Amino acid sequence: MHVFSVLPAGLEETPVPSPTVDPDSVTPGPMGFLVIALLAVVVALLVIDMLRRVRRVKYRAEVQEMLDAEEAEAAEEGRPRDDSAEDAEDEDPGATSPR
Repeated sequence: MHVFSVLPAGLEETPVPSPTVDPDSVTPGPMGFLVIALLAVVVALLVIDMLRRVRRVKYRAEVQEMLDAEEAEAAEEGRPRDDSAEDAEDEDPGATSPR
């Protein structure tokens, strides 16, 4: 019963305040447009860079999984481990040391 007594009060029209500032004098103007456009370009470039880095990490993880699988297969067969793959991995020119 309480819900039905509040419902008509919510349907009343609310008063709209009159504007106290001239809307034409508070526009962002060309400088505001340039700032927003620059922010949009920077965000787009950051998203592209982030996607590239995530893709690189994913590919490295896939390669590491393949190397681990080959190593496990070699261990099961009893043959010696091939260290040339690890040496090639250590010589990666794009690799950086952790910070």
